[in-house]
Amino acid sequence: MEIRRATPEDLDEVVNLWHREGGPTSFPGGLPEATALLHRDPDALLVARSDDALAGSVIVGWDGWRCHLYRMVVEPSWRRNGVATLLVAAATARARTLGAKKIDATVAFENEGAISFWEQQDFVQDPRDGRWSLRL
Repeated sequence: MEIRRATPEDLDEVVNLWHREGGPTSFPGGLPEATALLHRDPDALLVARSDDALAGSVIVGWDGWRCHLYRMVVEPSWRRNGVATLLVAAATARARTLGAKKIDATVAFENEGAISFWEQQDFVQDPRDGRWSLRL
């Protein structure tokens, strides 16, 4: 499994994955948004690939003091194989490189599988706003 920054060639597959498996969300984003993201911050979108197949993705946004994780999506055939854990490790490495003191993950309140995953990654939910956070 290779975790790397996305390239323009990855974007069609990534957007397709977001639309198929990235719910629930009010706006999954499309090719224009993903292209703009790569243009603005080429290191923000990470992908997991194996044998030229997309296994997952995550966006690691940086606001100057903390990182925000968005669109963590793993292809169903790759779930429970450590892909999400590898993506979080790569996201955490990016956050540390940027000097972040905290990482926040956006997780839908009703997404029980995701909540369980973030708890296993030592993220803690802030009851005031629902974000899941890890202090670095």
